[in-house]
Amino acid sequence: MLTSNKELAYPRVVVKLSGEALSGSTGGSGIDTVTLKATAEEIREVHATGVQIAIVVGGGNIFRGLRGASEGMDRAQSDYMGMLATVINSLALQDALERVRLTTRVMTALDIKQVAEPYIKRRAIHHLEKGYIVICAAGTGNPYFSTDTAAALRAMELRCGALLKATKVDGIYDRDPTKHPEARMYKKMSYDQFLGEHLKVMDSTAVTLCRENGLPIRVFKMVPGNIRRVCLGEAVGTTISVQ
Repeated sequence: MLTSNKELAYPRVVVKLSGEALSGSTGGSGIDTVTLKATAEEIREVHATGVQIAIVVGGGNIFRGLRGASEGMDRAQSDYMGMLATVINSLALQDALERVRLTTRVMTALDIKQVAEPYIKRRAIHHLEKGYIVICAAGTGNPYFSTDTAAALRAMELRCGALLKATKVDGIYDRDPTKHPEARMYKKMSYDQFLGEHLKVMDSTAVTLCRENGLPIRVFKMVPGNIRRVCLGEAVGTTISVQ
């Protein structure tokens, strides 16, 4: 039974998945098929509630442009390599989603017509309205911009209710919880507080973009059921918004 859209806090969302999340518990490189299958099942359950879902996938499990630049590569060149890594992850996620009988479209900011559609805002909205899962690949198509920023941009273009960032921690802490057991998790915080404390959970450009357009950000742990709970308005993780 589908949940009425009236019960949803966010009828349309962008979900930002890190590339590292697809590598499984090791957090290393490559794609873990068990993790991929579990992610697809989670998205299927959320989709069944009536939420329209766009997904932005990172590429850090394959190649991270910033790291390549720090090791002497040209920054633009390494960023383009990172964009292609997100396309690989997106195609893998598409396959996993279609195995659980969801209709998907991969749309890329780079022109790769043989494997995916070009990203066009109106076409993406049309796909969402038809109930398709839209996977946005290749970031913004421009070097020097992170996939966090791409996710914020797509969320605003697609008129989403929120940007959801699924991570490996429960939310945003005042310090690294792996090093400081006494670290305190924020339930709510303002955009300015996030930027002022120089927190590293999300790219500051993405947060600034959301602040300028009043788009809420939800940061939470990627465990079964959490995306659905967030879309239903439950207090999961940390909410960044105007306070």
